[in-house]
Amino acid sequence: MLPVFTAEEMRRVDQRAIRELGIPGATLMENAGRGAAEQILAELSTLGFSRRGVRVAILCGKGGNGGDGFVVARWLKRAGHRVEVFLLARPDELRGDAALKHREMERRAIRTRVVQDDTDLARALADADLVVDALLGTGARGAPAPAIARAIEQINASGRPVVSLDIPSGLPADGEAPAGPVVRALLTTTFAGIKRGLIGAHGRDTAGRVEVVDIGVPPAEVARGIATFLLQAADVACHFPRRPREAHKGSYGHLLLVAGSVGKTGAAALAARAAMRAGAGLVTVATAHSAQPVVASLIVEAMSEPAPETEAGSLALKARERLVELLEQRDALAVGPGLGLDEDTQTLARALVFEGRRPCAVDADALTALVGHLERLRSAPAPRCLTPHPGEMARLLGVSVADVQRDRIQTVREFATRWGVHVVLKGATSVIGTPSGVVLLNPTGNPGMASGGTGDVLTGVLGAFLARGLEAIDALACAVYLHGLAGDIAAARHGQESLIASDVVEALPSAFAAVSGRD
Repeated sequence: MLPVFTAEEMRRVDQRAIRELGIPGATLMENAGRGAAEQILAELSTLGFSRRGVRVAILCGKGGNGGDGFVVARWLKRAGHRVEVFLLARPDELRGDAALKHREMERRAIRTRVVQDDTDLARALADADLVVDALLGTGARGAPAPAIARAIEQINASGRPVVSLDIPSGLPADGEAPAGPVVRALLTTTFAGIKRGLIGAHGRDTAGRVEVVDIGVPPAEVARGIATFLLQAADVACHFPRRPREAHKGSYGHLLLVAGSVGKTGAAALAARAAMRAGAGLVTVATAHSAQPVVASLIVEAMSEPAPETEAGSLALKARERLVELLEQRDALAVGPGLGLDEDTQTLARALVFEGRRPCAVDADALTALVGHLERLRSAPAPRCLTPHPGEMARLLGVSVADVQRDRIQTVREFATRWGVHVVLKGATSVIGTPSGVVLLNPTGNPGMASGGTGDVLTGVLGAFLARGLEAIDALACAVYLHGLAGDIAAARHGQESLIASDVVEALPSAFAAVSGRD
């Protein structure tokens, strides 16, 4: 997992490096610029520039990000490229390490052109082969100043490949919505660690590929005190070693899936198929009596169990005793997909979630059943994993969707710690929270997954992993990562516009293969 920083957390890393480790700020800046230059040189090769003399325009602000740009200019010139530096300030406005690096750059005969005319800058950008954005760093707040905003717009209008230093200028480091224009980069070389803004929805649209540059601070010191991390494939692969030859279906758990109702049998079938594709040894779907024949016809490999139903064709409260009996013989419970909103059914869902003595995945209509009853989650006898989308989270908290989305990370952290549950807030960069306050961010998935049934697929995958014996946090992290990766694979096959939930289920084998490196 990679640590993910707010701007303030990154500032503290820099300050500890200077004050406690004795690394001068100028050295950190030099390391950042040199590492960025190495990434830029590799990118030039990828873009097909194998020769020396590539024309690089570097746009610098007056702060530390501009100082990084001055270092990059020096190293790119040393590599034989034609560098032009454009400063969106007067040289006498430079301070501290940025002023030092500007002087060092000019001693290498690299002159600064102070931007005074938008037309001249546009012409220079049009003549460049590559643009380096060093205008604003992680400390910037609010809308860019007018001159900077115009420069950002000119960079975007130039049509040239862009590399941003640390973060695309104009993109808030902490993930808020931008207050003005944002540089659209092909590559962002971010220093020491990933910033929250880079992996939020706005960052994913503007940052391009993100590469972390080592600035000379030991990794343990960089991660000290950080409680937000980005999942990687290796964090998932370690939970799925090669199956031993003596394995049998009992080795991989038995999931009880309580789902479906008349008219919503597809939700139960999708979740069951996903659970089987996620490697559960056995799956039993408990559903309303009238829905059971349809569910059984849709899931060849799973078992099904008819249970008493309401007049609406959903599970009735009097099914409780039978479901508890079934659960005692299984390893995990998943409840919610297509369950229905009948009052009797909702009471049954609460009983299962609050009293079931097995790890439990809670989704869809079962989440609705928890509204106004969250305090009972704290006394649940086994781990609970909730999978709300923003609308469901808003209903659980009694707030608006905008309130939930304003700071997704904090919303999840507070919910998980307050109620003692594991939770994923689905959406662009799904956010996973734990009772301990650790938050994991998921990099997989795409907008094509905004389609009915994909949430049911996640429930099935999560339920399978709980049944297989993974700890709640590992089950949730692996389920979210692999579900998103399967969505990405399916989108590559079918396109985002045509993506449906069944495509995600069928892509799960390829997702497992991708993270494990095995066919």
